[in-house]
Amino acid sequence: MESAHAHALQIDDIATDDAEADVACFVQNPFDPVGPLFEILKEKIAVYLKDEDVSRIKDAYCFAAKAHSGQMRKSGELYIAHPLAVASVIADWHLDAQAVCAALLHDVVEDAFISKAEIAERFGQHAAELVDSLSKLDKLKFRSHEEAQAANFYKMLLAMSSDLRVILIKLADRLHNMRTLFVMRPDKRRRIAGETLEIYAPIARRLGLDGVFQELEDLSFFNKHPWRHRALSRAVTAERNNRRRLLTQLQAGIEERLPQWGVKAEVQGREKRLYSIYSKMRERVAEVRRSRAHPARPVGEKRRVFSHVYDIHGFRLIVPDAAACYLSLGALHSIYQPYPGRFKDYIAMPRENGYRSLHTTLIGPGGVLAEVQIRTREMHRIAETGVAAHWLYKDDDKNINELQKQTHAWLQSLLDLQMNTGGASEFLEQVKVNLFPGEIFVISPKGRIFSLPDSSTPVDFAYAVHTDVGHRCVGCRINSDYKPLNTELQSGDQVEIITSAYPSPNPAWLNYVRTGRARARIRHFLKNKQQDEAIGLGERMLDLALRPHGFTVDEISPAAWERFLRDRNMTSSRDVYADIGLGNRMPVAVARRLLLAQKRVEGLTGKLENKEKDASMPRLKIRGGENGVMHLARCCQPIPGDPVVGLVRRKQGLEVHLRDCPAVARMRGHLGRCVDADWEPDETRLFDVTIRILCYSNDNMLVRIANAISSANCNIQNAALDHQADMSSSVVLRITVQVRDRRHLAQVMRCVRQVPEVKRIERLKPDA
Repeated sequence: MESAHAHALQIDDIATDDAEADVACFVQNPFDPVGPLFEILKEKIAVYLKDEDVSRIKDAYCFAAKAHSGQMRKSGELYIAHPLAVASVIADWHLDAQAVCAALLHDVVEDAFISKAEIAERFGQHAAELVDSLSKLDKLKFRSHEEAQAANFYKMLLAMSSDLRVILIKLADRLHNMRTLFVMRPDKRRRIAGETLEIYAPIARRLGLDGVFQELEDLSFFNKHPWRHRALSRAVTAERNNRRRLLTQLQAGIEERLPQWGVKAEVQGREKRLYSIYSKMRERVAEVRRSRAHPARPVGEKRRVFSHVYDIHGFRLIVPDAAACYLSLGALHSIYQPYPGRFKDYIAMPRENGYRSLHTTLIGPGGVLAEVQIRTREMHRIAETGVAAHWLYKDDDKNINELQKQTHAWLQSLLDLQMNTGGASEFLEQVKVNLFPGEIFVISPKGRIFSLPDSSTPVDFAYAVHTDVGHRCVGCRINSDYKPLNTELQSGDQVEIITSAYPSPNPAWLNYVRTGRARARIRHFLKNKQQDEAIGLGERMLDLALRPHGFTVDEISPAAWERFLRDRNMTSSRDVYADIGLGNRMPVAVARRLLLAQKRVEGLTGKLENKEKDASMPRLKIRGGENGVMHLARCCQPIPGDPVVGLVRRKQGLEVHLRDCPAVARMRGHLGRCVDADWEPDETRLFDVTIRILCYSNDNMLVRIANAISSANCNIQNAALDHQADMSSSVVLRITVQVRDRRHLAQVMRCVRQVPEVKRIERLKPDA
C-alpha cells in the first residue's frame, strides 16, 4: 500500500491547507535537537584555538550563564542551552574566539540588560561590536512588523558589510531556533518559517553555506506545511525501497569503472531533499497551469505525479584533484548515458558563492535517473561551509580572500539598494528578488564571463560591467543581433552594450532590471538628477516671487539667508530651492519670509514698501523637455504657443496646464499654488496632443487621414475609433499626434480638413 501511495502521490495531494491536519502534525517533531553542553563545545574549539582563547570562551560561557540565570526556553530547557548551541555551530566552522564569545553573549544585551560597555571591558571591543550588531531594535517603535523586520535586516546588513561574522552568527542563531521551533504556536511557526524561507535560507545559499541552507529549507518546510512534509516523506521512503536494487546496481557500476580509469574516489549516496522535491513539483504544476490554454498538450501532462520526479536519489564523488573530476566524468559517461541538458560545469564557471563541482545526470539500469556531483575534498568543504571555509579574519582588507571580497561587494549592493528604495516594503521585496537562486552566465565581447540572476536583461549586464557603462547604455547586441534592452538573457549569450557620450538612465528600466546593483545605481542617478532639476526650478520660482518686491535671489544677503535657515533648522539655500522645486514649499511664502529677514538684517523697510507696488509678477519660462520636477499635464496636453499656468503639486513639482483647464480653476483659491508661465523656444522637442475627427466611414477614410497627417511632417502616436450611435454612417476618430507647437498643430488640422470624408475636426479639451 505504501508503494502504491508513493506512485499515485500528486502535488494536489500535498497542497491541502487543512489547519487541523497541520496542528496534528505539530505534536511530533522529526528533528530531535540535543542541547549541546559546554564540554562538547570545548572539545570543538580546542582543536583549532589556543589555550588562552579557550579560557576566554569559558569565561564568556560563565558570564552568559549567570546573565540568563533563571530564564527558560519554551521547550523547558535552560536558556543558556541556546547560546551554547549557536556557539557550537560557529565552532564547527572554525571561527575565531571573538565570534564564539559573541555567539555565547548574543542575547545578553536584549534579554539580560547587559551594556555594550561591560561586554567590551570583559571580552574586548570586537566581541562587543558583534553582540551589538546582533541585538534587535526593540527599543524603537515601528508602524508594522514588516517595517521592524526591514530595520533589523538593514542593521544586520550594515554590520555584515564590515564584518561577515555577524551574518554567520545570525544564521547559526536562526538554525538553532528553527530546530526548536516545534514548541511555538502553529501560526507563529508558519510566520517564522516563511521569513526563513524568503530571507535567511537564500542568504545561507548565497554565502555558500550549503548545509545550513538545506537544513533551513527543510525545517521551514516542516514547520510551514507539516502535512505536506509528512506525506512527501512517506512517499520518498517508499520510493527509496522500490528503487533500492537499481540504485545499488548503479553504484556498483560506478565503483567498478572508476578504478579502471585510474580514479581513486569516495562514492557517497545522497537523496534529494524534501523541500527541493516539493519545489520541483510546484514548478511543474505552475508550468502546466500556464499551458492549459494549449489544447494540443495531452491530458496526462496536466498533473505531475511523484513517480515522475526521477532524480530523487543521486551520488557524490570525492576525488583527489580537479583533473580527476573530469576523468571521472568521462568514466561515468562511458558506462551510463547522460541525460540531455543536465550537465553543468561549476568548476570552469563557479557560482558567485564560490561553489565548484561537476553535475551530470545518468540514466542507469532500468531507466532510473541519478544526479552525480563530482568534486575535490576542498571543493566539498567550500560547498558545505562557503565563506566560512575561507575564514581568516584580519583587520587589514588586503588579506581578505577573493570570495570574501565578492561577498562584501554583494552586501554593499544590498546596502545601496536600501538607500534608493521607497520604504521598508519595497526594500524587503527587492532583497528577496536578489536572493533567489537562479543563475545564468553571459559573455562580454572580450570573453569575460559574468554571472547574473535568471531573467536578467542587457541593462543588468551593463551595470555588472561598470556603473558608467550602465548609465550610458542606449542599446545592445545579443549574439551579434540588435535586441531591445528588456530582452531576457540566456546562459551562453554574448552581449555587447552600445553606449552614448552622456549618461541617460531611463526610469522605465526599473520595470525590468533584476539585479540590486542595477536598480540601486539607476535610482541613485535619477534621484540626484531630480534633485539638481528641483534646485534649478526652485531657484527660478523663488526669483520670480521676489521680483515684484524689487529683489532677485542674488540680492538677498548671506545674513538674511543665514537667519532664514537657522529659524527653519536647514543647512543651505539649495535645500530651500529643492523644497520649492518639489512643491514642498510655496515660493511666495519663502519670498515673504526672506524679505522679512532681509528687512531685519539691513533695515530696508522703505525700499520694500515702495517696490511692492511695482510691476506685476513675471512669468516662469517653461523649458521644452519634461523631467522629474516639471511635467506637462495629461488632462489638457499643453503645447508651445498655448497660454499656460504652472500648478505646484506637493512632492511632485510643477505641473503645466492650459490657462483655461478646469484643474487650474479649482486651484485658483490656493495661495501660491498657481504660477504664471510662458514657453521658452525649443525646436528639438515634439509634444503629444489629441485631435477629434468626425468623418464619414468608408474603406479609404483611415488611409487618407493618415496620409494627410504625414504630409504635415507629423507622427501618429495613437488612434482610436468610435461609431456614432445616432449616425451609422459616421465615426469619431481620436488621434494623438506629435507636433512642435501650436502653429504645427494648425497646419496638421488644415491638411486633415482637406480630406473629403472629414466633417469636423477639433482639438480635444478636458471636461470641466
